[in-house]
Amino acid sequence: MIRSLRNLGRLIGIARALAHHDALFPLERLGILPGITTGARVLWQTKATGRPGERLAAALQSMGPTFIKIGQALSTRPDLMGDEIASDLSNLQDRLPPFPAADARAIIEAELGARVGELFAEFDDSPMAAASIAQVHGAVTREGEAVAVKVLRPAIEAAFTRDLDLLYWLAEIVERAHPGWRRLRSREVVSTFARAVGIEMDMSLEAAAASELRDNLANDDGFRIPIVDWRRTARRVLTCQRVGGIPIDERAALIDAGHDVDAILGKAARTIFNQVFRDGFFHADLHPGNLFVDERGDIVAVDFGIMCRLDRKTRRYLAEMLLGFLTRNYRRVAEVHFEAGYVPANQSVDTFMQACRSIGEPILGRPARDISIAHLLAQLFRTTETFAMETQPQLLLLQKNLLLAEGIGRRLNPEINIWQLAQPLIENWVVHNLGPETRIRDGMAEGIDALHKLPRIAAEVEAALATLSTGGLKLHPETVAHLAQKNRRGNALPWIVFSIIVIAIATMAL
Repeated sequence: MIRSLRNLGRLIGIARALAHHDALFPLERLGILPGITTGARVLWQTKATGRPGERLAAALQSMGPTFIKIGQALSTRPDLMGDEIASDLSNLQDRLPPFPAADARAIIEAELGARVGELFAEFDDSPMAAASIAQVHGAVTREGEAVAVKVLRPAIEAAFTRDLDLLYWLAEIVERAHPGWRRLRSREVVSTFARAVGIEMDMSLEAAAASELRDNLANDDGFRIPIVDWRRTARRVLTCQRVGGIPIDERAALIDAGHDVDAILGKAARTIFNQVFRDGFFHADLHPGNLFVDERGDIVAVDFGIMCRLDRKTRRYLAEMLLGFLTRNYRRVAEVHFEAGYVPANQSVDTFMQACRSIGEPILGRPARDISIAHLLAQLFRTTETFAMETQPQLLLLQKNLLLAEGIGRRLNPEINIWQLAQPLIENWVVHNLGPETRIRDGMAEGIDALHKLPRIAAEVEAALATLSTGGLKLHPETVAHLAQKNRRGNALPWIVFSIIVIAIATMAL
């Protein structure tokens, strides 16, 4: 009851902020607690200029860190928000006024156990950047290395915890009010968001992500990751090599500096492909503010708070799906969705193939420079209601990243599509990862993994069998002892097969 009253009060505050920016439509679409929305419209709504998405972005910006992150997450869901609103939210700037340098110094000293003057020969109290989670200060170490020091905002953890409780509460209300929306897995989406934000608020985890990404890309030409200064890094402080350059979307400045923008675009396409498909670990926030081009023409990435992993099976499904669309093999696109379990088995493959064609043809039939795989994925997500597809949270960040990558590509050269550059890489990857030899190798690996699990499975089955023998299904004690002895002698497989049969018979008899 106390929780509900607290969150109700906070929801009224949100409605007031939305009304002030003439952006109440998200609450109206959700259809929850309509009295609050109506009251906010009567009491506080003002006329604001701009498109609905722009007004919503301004409202979320005014509500603080959590809601800025929510807006960025919603930018990946055109199936919920519509293309125009999602596009406007993708431009939501993660910027907030800086917090006092005295607070930053106090956090650094508390986390690293030394005075700022002992850690750094120089420390700039004016931050280089200030965002919702943290702000960044320039510094020079005692060893003479120029570094960037990222410091978590004071009390940010408590603020996010309070806001996340509100989001879970709203997700519960939405699922109760609209049972058909459960396929959207709103609570799971909130959980995914909570995990992502939790990682962002632990600077040591961000440092580990930067280090792993640097190792993965060590042999890739044209893409650099700053070196982490582990001695000056902790949970609320991250220190790394200071990097600079021209923001990757400033085409004129790049050309004036003598850079080949087409070569830069090729490097971007290659490294995005390698991160997603080769490594299954990618930077999931590649907006222009996080990518620079240095004097050598290398792309330099910063800010590793939002990363994403894709397991090998997901990468295989994704590669086949994208290649199927690019080659107009809609039958294979549909089959992959069923094999991956994204579409329930009781749906029609043929009908889903037809839906895939209706998505792909309008997009792929355009000139190559206008093809957008991100928009294709967005249209695909829009079919979820018709085919009872569940939301796949692990793919939302990928879709957002592809949208950002395409935007960068068009700013660099609107005549070249980034997917024209990536398609040969995808085709080569599919050949080497989906051929017969690879399938045999993967099957052997799965078999070995199953063998490693046999002792644990045997113990669990033995325990279940003992329970059945003392409860519903009565086995002679000598039979139980004999089976257990065979298991101890290593003859596990026949024992497991027999036990499974016994349990199946017992289950049918209950």
